[in-house]
Amino acid sequence: MNDCCYNPQEKMLTTDEAIRFLLERSAAIDKVETVKTLDALGRVLALPVTSTLNVPPLDNSAMDGYVTRFADLNNDGETSLPISQRIAAGYVGDKLQEGTAARIFTGAPVPEGADTIIMQEQCAQQDDTVVISGKINKGDHIRRAGEDITQGSEVMSVGQKLRPQDMGLIASVGIADIKVFKKVRVAIFSTGDELLMPGEAVQPGKIYNSNRYTLTGLLQKAGCEIIDLGCIADDLDATVVAMKHAAAQADIIMTTGGVSVGEEDYIKLAIDKLGSVEMWRVAMKPGKPVAFGEVDKTPFIGLPGNPVSVFVTFCLFARAVIRRMQGCHDVLPRKMQVVAGFDWPRKGPRREFVRGQLQLDEHGQQQAQIYASQSSGVLTSTTWAQGIIEIPEDTTVKQGDVLNWLDFSELLS
Repeated sequence: MNDCCYNPQEKMLTTDEAIRFLLERSAAIDKVETVKTLDALGRVLALPVTSTLNVPPLDNSAMDGYVTRFADLNNDGETSLPISQRIAAGYVGDKLQEGTAARIFTGAPVPEGADTIIMQEQCAQQDDTVVISGKINKGDHIRRAGEDITQGSEVMSVGQKLRPQDMGLIASVGIADIKVFKKVRVAIFSTGDELLMPGEAVQPGKIYNSNRYTLTGLLQKAGCEIIDLGCIADDLDATVVAMKHAAAQADIIMTTGGVSVGEEDYIKLAIDKLGSVEMWRVAMKPGKPVAFGEVDKTPFIGLPGNPVSVFVTFCLFARAVIRRMQGCHDVLPRKMQVVAGFDWPRKGPRREFVRGQLQLDEHGQQQAQIYASQSSGVLTSTTWAQGIIEIPEDTTVKQGDVLNWLDFSELLS
């Protein structure tokens, strides 16, 4: 690899350029498996789901009440009709006799010959007779066959990452098993002789490895299979060995730390021996040192070492790559617009992604507020925040300005 890739004076990519660069070099994994619909939460459809039936399959009642023929009703006053039958959900009633009504319950099929349902609040039962009053329209309170889904229609497309309601929709057309893309296998490890694992005794000059836990949680939330290789010493040979093990087992390798230009940062040097680095600096804050390349033809993403930088760069870049590899058709998070409730007087050459909350001002209007410290080492800013506010390059912000907002509910899905 050409040494110019490590040149500190090299022009950095913008965040938009970096995202395009990454997605152009990412592709869906073509491995498919069958899973139970009941176990499909968070999985990505590999084949479309087509309904073999109408939903609902028959006209049915939208509420508890009485069903009759509209022609038998007196809309100018009360109507008394004998009750000819009782129809509960799950049972098909007999053809309705003219001049009668049937007691019916929510979800029960509308009997042949009937065309109108009257909710029970407009009815009074007296022995075997129902007295109906109030204004009634023909066809009231009937759910029509196929109103939700028609037979032969596609109810779920390839690339849909399944949510609870999607599972319910698939189940509603009677499908118990579906084809999904296999989970993306992500090999992870951290670098740094200064790192301790939680549970180990405090030592001078050491810090606990929060990045391993943050990254694991992010990958779990993203629906990945994780291969955790632990923490690797700041040593070139050890890093090379870890990279080889990771490439042999995973669909993508992801690391934290070691992608800067320090003398003890060995990630890029290790990849130089095994593959190539194509991208390694992005004009953003936090998270400038973000690396992308390949090791033995396995894609690699190197996240920065600072805790907040890990979180932000994963949300902005690694998430999009993983979703593309999962086969998702929507890989980028949706941006909303919010009104700034803060001033940002200093402009910078890099786009900034600050941690914020949405709060109501004294007038009940929603505004975005930011955490007091935006340091890349202050992980509490990510636990306090509800999302990320995007401040463009060379821009100052005054209260009332409109900015892009990336909600954690979107970024962590």
